[in-house]
Amino acid sequence: MSATPDNRIETITLDEATVIARSEDIEKEREVALRDLVVDNLFRPVRAANEGHCGPWHVHLGIVDGMLALHLKDAAGEGAGTIGLGLARLRRVVRDYFAICDSYYKALRRASAQELETLDMARRAIHDRGTRLLLDALDSKVETDFETARRLFTLICVLHIRA
Repeated sequence: MSATPDNRIETITLDEATVIARSEDIEKEREVALRDLVVDNLFRPVRAANEGHCGPWHVHLGIVDGMLALHLKDAAGEGAGTIGLGLARLRRVVRDYFAICDSYYKALRRASAQELETLDMARRAIHDRGTRLLLDALDSKVETDFETARRLFTLICVLHIRA
């Protein structure tokens, strides 16, 4: 798939209804993921495109009844459907990612450069594993690339922070 102006996310929002106050570190990751995603992404929802909808896309991410919901609007602002993904396959990797991030942020205050590098490598490896799982879940639903899926995975993790 080629990257065209239509095959991208123009805006993305998160359902904040279930999210509690986030730490400063998590808030920074959310902001970076949102900004980077809109600047550079590749995103084509297959069913919506096959039904005649065209991007760029407006995406609202939320968790509904334990499923990830990507609510889509097309370039004209018309509803283009919702993509639902079961989160069971992502739960463990999200939990692992939170645990390693917590260790990493705590280590920033007291660890050596080598310890930080080791934790950062582990954090990236878990993030990459989650990205690959997300790409598998999106297969045949959304045509995308690794970097876009990586940023989406970060936002999915943010949505898992609940009261």
